Amino acid sequence: MSAENFAKLVEINKNTILHPASSISDVLENGTTIFTGGHGAHITSHNDGELLDGMAGLWCVNIGYGRKELGEAMLDAASNLGYSQTFAAASNQPQIELSEKLLSLTKGVFSRVHYGTSGSDCNDTAFKLIRYYNNMRGKPNKKQIIARVNAYHGTTVAAASLTGIPSFHSAFDLPIDGILRAPKPHFYKDGLEGETEANFTIRMMQEIEQIIKDAGGADYVAAFFAEPIYGAGGVITPPKGYFQALRKLCDKYDMLLVADEVITGFGRTGEWFAHQYYDFKPDLMSTAKGITSGYFPLSALFIGPKVWDVLVAEADQLGAFFHGFTYGGHPTGCAVALKNLEIMEREDLVSQAKQRGEYMHRELRNRLQGSELIGEIRGAGLLAGLQMVKSQQPKTFFEKSDKAAQTLQAAIRQNKVLARGLPTADTIALCPTLVITETEIDTLVTAIVNGVEQVEKTLL
Repeated sequence: MSAENFAKLVEINKNTILHPASSISDVLENGTTIFTGGHGAHITSHNDGELLDGMAGLWCVNIGYGRKELGEAMLDAASNLGYSQTFAAASNQPQIELSEKLLSLTKGVFSRVHYGTSGSDCNDTAFKLIRYYNNMRGKPNKKQIIARVNAYHGTTVAAASLTGIPSFHSAFDLPIDGILRAPKPHFYKDGLEGETEANFTIRMMQEIEQIIKDAGGADYVAAFFAEPIYGAGGVITPPKGYFQALRKLCDKYDMLLVADEVITGFGRTGEWFAHQYYDFKPDLMSTAKGITSGYFPLSALFIGPKVWDVLVAEADQLGAFFHGFTYGGHPTGCAVALKNLEIMEREDLVSQAKQRGEYMHRELRNRLQGSELIGEIRGAGLLAGLQMVKSQQPKTFFEKSDKAAQTLQAAIRQNKVLARGLPTADTIALCPTLVITETEIDTLVTAIVNGVEQVEKTLL
């Protein structure tokens, strides 16, 4: 397509689209980037040409761009059936086969799967199911839900309320009532002087337990939502023993533990799911993104036996389970997910994510050693966060007005690499496709090093 035609599309875009998570004035003034194609770990834009995508789109293109097999699976399913509703006990073959496959990947931790179209609606389903579960148990007051500072769980009304980032609340009259806020467990930033990581975990649990007690205890607090590794809130990894201790605390107060694995699910950490990586068992698990590698909008809520057994025992109280979506269990989406998982297994991409992730983290640490700007490199598998600091000794952080993360993101893009600056955490997020090669990782790391060196001259 010619530059003139792209310019026309940019103008049409300005006049027709309200972009999510975007500055309206920036779009009206500067236009947009139009992505035109992709292959493997690379994506092509109309204004910058080919770029190495260090974010796999929005944390989702796990098997890489340009997979014709997924397009063919989509075409076959759409040509054969196109659509099938799943209300009133209706189903379709791809949904049934996918459900069996998904439950097998969790090794007996979960009993059933419920489908939607996004991580946000998946967390909304979990939110409603928690209320439903406690009503069925005769505990109508047990509705308070704990979520964490700076966590991200989506943008629908309930999911945005669970989200702990203020910009998703302001002007939307959120959060709704019933959300309790626990501290973010970031040892590097929030650990006290002389405090060990183990003692930091103990302190986090003590603060959470106090929140539970202040809210009325087990009769009132229903669940705890947590991303095993923070996503948009800073790629924050848990301190040692955090989820084992949290599991015990939830059991003590008869609370459900909900793992939001929308980002960490489907191989990202070098295990199929991050709860396997951190060795704990959630009661509910929300997933999306990597389930189809972003090729089709699909989400899956995994339901554990603690909840499922109550639903079965009390099934006749309300007749039917009156929750679901028009496109839940979509046969085309489920067919795409099946093919996506088939490719991941055939190419051993989960093990590859572990190996390439180790290489990426090692290279980041080696090449950023001594950097004044990067204070911590954290993450697991092919997921990393680079913590920006204004000073390491004493440890000080940037002000919001410094726009540190956005500045470094732009500098990295000048090197033909896409990373994501997370302004609420002064962190650069990396989440490349699971098919990224070591040579491409070298390119990624070089772009980051160049960007860091450039930004150090202006911010420090």
